[in-house]
Amino acid sequence: MFNAELTKHLAELSKIEFTEEELQKMTDDMTDIIAIMDKVCEFDTSKPPYALDAVDYNDLRADEHADSYPTDKITSNAKNVKNNSFVVPKVV
Repeated sequence: MFNAELTKHLAELSKIEFTEEELQKMTDDMTDIIAIMDKVCEFDTSKPPYALDAVDYNDLRADEHADSYPTDKITSNAKNVKNNSFVVPKVV
């Protein structure tokens, strides 16, 4: 799988220098990372995508229309309003 020679080669390409201890630790870490990534291959893709969804769409509330809050009430306490929008200082 991943060995010290490959780690040395990648370090050389990346212009990174390792001591022998660091090289061994990096090799061990990369081996662990690759082992974790290999777990992706074990994922069962035979199920349809919607079967993997954690949300039960039958339990959601109904989407009901409601009027928006009046703009004049929202902007009533603002110091500076223009075209129904808050005016704030320009920040660069």
